[in-house]
Amino acid sequence: MTGTARYSSINSHLGFESSRRDDLESIGYMLIYFLKGSLPWQGLGGRSLSEKINLISVKKQKITIEELCSGLPDQIAEYLKICRAMKFDETPQYEKLKELFKTNDKEFEWQSK
Repeated sequence: MTGTARYSSINSHLGFESSRRDDLESIGYMLIYFLKGSLPWQGLGGRSLSEKINLISVKKQKITIEELCSGLPDQIAEYLKICRAMKFDETPQYEKLKELFKTNDKEFEWQSK
């Protein structure tokens, strides 16, 4: 595995070569961490680093995007759905992703609801 397990994409955990989609998924996990202050797979035990990384991988695969993004702006869940749906060699639609976070709505807040 390459990178920090906490923020690595699911595909990275599964041993697949990383691409831009995986980098974008990692950014999504970082956004969630910044907004919530933690991620559901933090603090998982394990008798070894390998076991801990495996537990993190299993948790990431089992948790739904809706559950992971609960209490956050809807744009975060939509962002992760787009990232996870991308193919390995697909060129990301960066403008579409950036548009998710642009708003004229004064009620939009970068805080947990």
